[in-house]
Amino acid sequence: MDRLQKIRLSVLVLGTLMGALDSTIVILAFPVIAEKLNADILTTMWVILIYLLIVAALTVQLGRLGDIFGRTRMFNLGFGIFTASSFFCGISATITALILFRGVQAMGGALMEANSGAIIADIFPPGSRGAAFGYNSLGWTVGATLGIVLGGVITTFIGWEYIFFINVPIGIAALYLGTRYLKDVTRTPASLDIIGMALLTAGLALISYAAVDFAGNGLTELSATLALLGFALILIFVWHETHTKTPTISFESLKEPILKYSLLAAFLQSLGYIAVVFLITMYLQGIRGLTPLDAALLLTPGYVMGSVLGPYMGRLSDRVGARIIATIGTMVIAVAILIYMAIRVDSSLTLVLLASFISGIGTAMFYPANNSAIMAHARMEDYGSVSGALRMVQNIGVLGSFVLAITVASASIPRALAFEIFTGTSQVVGHVAGAFIQGIDAALVVSFLLLLLAGAMSWARGSEHRDTT
Repeated sequence: MDRLQKIRLSVLVLGTLMGALDSTIVILAFPVIAEKLNADILTTMWVILIYLLIVAALTVQLGRLGDIFGRTRMFNLGFGIFTASSFFCGISATITALILFRGVQAMGGALMEANSGAIIADIFPPGSRGAAFGYNSLGWTVGATLGIVLGGVITTFIGWEYIFFINVPIGIAALYLGTRYLKDVTRTPASLDIIGMALLTAGLALISYAAVDFAGNGLTELSATLALLGFALILIFVWHETHTKTPTISFESLKEPILKYSLLAAFLQSLGYIAVVFLITMYLQGIRGLTPLDAALLLTPGYVMGSVLGPYMGRLSDRVGARIIATIGTMVIAVAILIYMAIRVDSSLTLVLLASFISGIGTAMFYPANNSAIMAHARMEDYGSVSGALRMVQNIGVLGSFVLAITVASASIPRALAFEIFTGTSQVVGHVAGAFIQGIDAALVVSFLLLLLAGAMSWARGSEHRDTT
């Protein structure tokens, strides 16, 4: 890797780091934001959900914009939008304004996420992409870890506004480096799928709203109707994609087995794993009575392991292919979930540390190998769209995991108490704690099965034959 490649990769990693930082740092500031802006929990949840929703729905189309107008141009535009909107998030005086600017921030994040993988594929040959994706995943794990630590420190000692203000100087510096060192390699004539994007956005939004309403009010006619309408729109979206000339998801390209099964593995791994982090955090805060910061720090070993091992696993996947490395990675994460399932009300917290450590090894194996395999089997003219599709399925999985976590919590104990547990403002004991553990165990069983399925999809991709030049 020459000096110019290192600088370019550093800019891309910085973009990934900022997105990860903002995801974990906001979760830790959740109760403080609700209190300071005089907002109820259900409304404040949209500070998190709006970001996940927009990133999930728009990444493919914004990746396609990169194919059309230049991937680095769109990546740098994303940096600019993300940085400016972070400032406006910090000065928001109402919860409505904060949710609005978080939505704008998500558009900037989606531009960065959709195009970063494509830029890596542009500037690195197939034989070294695994290592590059490993460093990019390092940005995610470092950012998530910093978010955990800084979120607690900033929220406690400075103020919630600064979890957004911290992005401004970093974003300005990164934008300068990006405009100076990132250059477009190729552009591809293409069209946007506005109808598909609208159907997907509306479907996901209705399902998310229905889940939040269920969590707050139980199963009502409203939540049931919204959920049915949302799933109906998703089905219409799938039908539309098979009948349009410029689909959001090219089902024709998914006929390539490695690409198809790698994307399926990415979706299932995200859906099965992210909920675990939320559920264990709820256990640590709601049952064990830890502060949000202390609870998050117990999960830090996993992020540290992912940071250390990611680049090495990426290089290894360059040599032996993604099939073995990524599949073993999903199985290692599944083992971590089995350890989490052994946790009871009074279990030693060492079990949490051990499971976090093991899950970090698994994610370090899965992400670089799987991402590299996807980009290695995409056509150059589709790099932006495929990179966007990868981010889309991962973020839909994250959104689904978040909904799963709050739904399980709300179904196992009184709903108001479930939200207090999630935000770290209440602790449960006695039979209620036991019921909550049972609810967590049920969700962990689902997560375990999803990860086994992700492993099956990862193995089903078959052996690879990559150009190592």
